[in-house]
Amino acid sequence: MKVIKASGEEIVFEPEKITRSLERAGASGEVIQKVLSETEKELFDGIHTKEIYRIVFKNLKKMNHTTAGRYHLKRAIMELGPAGFPFEKFMATILEAEGYRTLTDQIVQGHCIKHEVDIIADKEDKRLMIECKFHSSAGNSCPVQNALYVYARFLDLQEMYSNKQGNAKKLEQGWLVTNTRFTVDAEKYGKCVGLGLVSWDFPHGNSLRELIDRKCLYPVTCLTSLSKTEKQTLLKNNVVLCRTIHEHPNELKCLRLSKARRKKVLEEAVIISKNKFSVL
Repeated sequence: MKVIKASGEEIVFEPEKITRSLERAGASGEVIQKVLSETEKELFDGIHTKEIYRIVFKNLKKMNHTTAGRYHLKRAIMELGPAGFPFEKFMATILEAEGYRTLTDQIVQGHCIKHEVDIIADKEDKRLMIECKFHSSAGNSCPVQNALYVYARFLDLQEMYSNKQGNAKKLEQGWLVTNTRFTVDAEKYGKCVGLGLVSWDFPHGNSLRELIDRKCLYPVTCLTSLSKTEKQTLLKNNVVLCRTIHEHPNELKCLRLSKARRKKVLEEAVIISKNKFSVL
């Protein structure tokens, strides 16, 4: 059976990919078999991968809401839009968990011009300049032009840091972070010039997915017990992580939920933010 990817490419259907994604979400072997069995009843030749995801998510949600929330992670990141700022804040939170101090949305003077920098991250005497490229659909990749642009800005800022007297911190590296993927040329160029690259599944060991899993930093958009409108309300109130709801339940006041729904949301947030499910 052939399936169509978000890019339009036609490939052979591989049920093993569904199995691996369900394993990463923490689904048991029994649940995986049930989901696959129910999903295969609805598949047809030429189906889009987006529709396969919808069917799997629907079937998984019937069996286990928390695992469904974890399975939903990649799409949940895309729900941090439509503007990219929540994604920038989310990435800053991940870096803080890795030991960095961060500032977001900064205007910094370079050697030639001023630059709007998404994230400045400090650790010890090192400083990173990070540009975030957010995409709201899986079919978008980060092209080499983005990598060229970020590296040119990094060089301008690095020269300013080098020439500025009394600046103890060295601008160590520029990073480009995306929630989808890089093109082959973008990865090749980044590796060549020493530009830090982080995408959904790159680099191995420190990809966006693995960074999230390592510290259980799942966004509120993972929660299956909330509507899209309610999730956006939380984001507008700077509530980005499930962990925030777990640690500060009063943050849910802005949603005006019933007592029963509030309890349900809290239970899901606690389970998601306290447990690692991924098989990395």
